[in-house]
Amino acid sequence: MTTTATRTKKTAPLKPAKTIEEKKTQAEALHASIANQVEQLRDSARWTAFLTFAQAFHAYSINNLLLILSQREDASRVAGFRKWQSLNRQVRKGEKGIRIFGYSTKKVTEEDENGDEVEKRVARFPILSVFDIGQTELIDPEQGDPGTITAQLTGAEDYGIVDALSAYLEGEGWTVERSSLPGTMNGVTRPETMTVVINEDLSPEQAAKTTIHELAHVLLDHTEDMAEYSAHRGLMETEAESVAYVVAGMVGFDTSAYSVGYIAGWADGDTDLITSTAARVLRTAHQIAGILTLEDEATDDAEDVA
Repeated sequence: MTTTATRTKKTAPLKPAKTIEEKKTQAEALHASIANQVEQLRDSARWTAFLTFAQAFHAYSINNLLLILSQREDASRVAGFRKWQSLNRQVRKGEKGIRIFGYSTKKVTEEDENGDEVEKRVARFPILSVFDIGQTELIDPEQGDPGTITAQLTGAEDYGIVDALSAYLEGEGWTVERSSLPGTMNGVTRPETMTVVINEDLSPEQAAKTTIHELAHVLLDHTEDMAEYSAHRGLMETEAESVAYVVAGMVGFDTSAYSVGYIAGWADGDTDLITSTAARVLRTAHQIAGILTLEDEATDDAEDVA
């Protein structure tokens, strides 16, 4: 269903007693704290377990990545049925496989131009079925779950963010929906239909963070070219979630339980990559903060970060 967005000033949750310079300083400090927290995570046993888990997967070609995303928008880590079983996960009954191209070679004997028999290997590309981690569940929960380093937010307040940002998106011609999404998917931006979907099962606080994340994708033009998104997905997800973390901090709630692990995973723990996104992340964070404040402050912020 489509979210009914309230457009009155009552929905704007922010009227902080801060100058523009103070807000800029706060945003910069929040972004810098991401790299610090990722460094701390990187030194933990959780990160070691996560890396060991992640090393079980191999990189896919750009063509296979596009195939995977075209069949399952939230796919993040895929493997075959038996591979998941070896990783303490079982594909849930009824889940539909994601079809990709495999690679193998076959030895054949052919005659050369002299009539002699020669052996050669011919490449083959069989169709294979793989499954995303969101289509699986733990076999033995007592062993723990090294496959995730994030925790869903559970707060009962969305700080007026969902309505305010939905109103902005709708004013730009987008449709915002709250409906069920598959697997572990929290939200998705679909530029071909100009639709943003937020999972209806999220807590208000997680829904607020996810709405910021999806708007960041829109403002940063991340999903305009799916080939480009597939090629640079780690960077783009790092940017969008960094924006969500910074904006949430400016509003007054902490998303680090979810955001730090999410960013660390997509950035492969690379704090230099996280730091390199500062200019784009902060510009977008200030833009969204302006949307969430009263109109006169939004105008000032827009001029300040232009």
